[in-house]
Amino acid sequence: MKLCFSTIGCPDWSWQEIFSTAKDLGMQGIEIRGIRDEIYAPKNTPFLPERRAETLETLARVNLTIPCLTSGANLSGDADAALREARAYIDLAQAIGTPYIRVMIEDTPNPDHPVDLGAAAALYQQMLDDAKDKNVCPLIETNGVLADSTQMLAFLKDVDRANAFVLWDVHHPFRFFGEAPAQTAAMLDGLIRHTHVKDSVMEGGKVVYRMIGYGDVPILDALRALHKRGYDGFVSLEWTKRWMPSLEEPGIVFSHFLHYMRYLETQI
Repeated sequence: MKLCFSTIGCPDWSWQEIFSTAKDLGMQGIEIRGIRDEIYAPKNTPFLPERRAETLETLARVNLTIPCLTSGANLSGDADAALREARAYIDLAQAIGTPYIRVMIEDTPNPDHPVDLGAAAALYQQMLDDAKDKNVCPLIETNGVLADSTQMLAFLKDVDRANAFVLWDVHHPFRFFGEAPAQTAAMLDGLIRHTHVKDSVMEGGKVVYRMIGYGDVPILDALRALHKRGYDGFVSLEWTKRWMPSLEEPGIVFSHFLHYMRYLETQI
């Protein structure tokens, strides 16, 4: 199992702290979702044109990769802004050899308002067409209304592009649509290219995030479903501390994640 963490979980850390922690913990990658005050990856110092070669050499020396650039491109928001962001992320991913960027149907995980799926599909088609000759795949995440795997399959059918694939956020289909991981994995069989994990409980009708293993999201079931299908992509911890500063500190959370996931690996 290839493990990484998203930098959304350590918004106060420098690149050196991020890199050193991933290396010291024995991670295989780092998913980029901002560094310190700059959420926009093309503006992050390690990925500026004059710094990229040094960054990639440093990562390669310790067998770390960047499997995904997590954009904020929102298919149901401002279409021009979303397309500009996706294109910038595609270009950066191509330049640094990252295979995937993330785009999403909504800027919230909660499927709580109507979305024009036809317009979103047309916008996603443009992103996919922009990326098809660049060895980069814009993955659509299982969030918002597309956390319903039936809805996701219908959406991808409408998109009708050979390079349309999925980022499976294990949390959202389970939490918001009651899907067992085996059900989601079966519905999206052959489409999953990158995986996010996080844990939570429901308290007073609200989602409360917990460290992996301290909630009731069936992470082990998801890993078994992935293993059954020969999944060889990354499993990435998405610890949303950038948006929720009161969550536990990343130094504790990332170490716990690594050790807990290695334990779960023995149970698959």
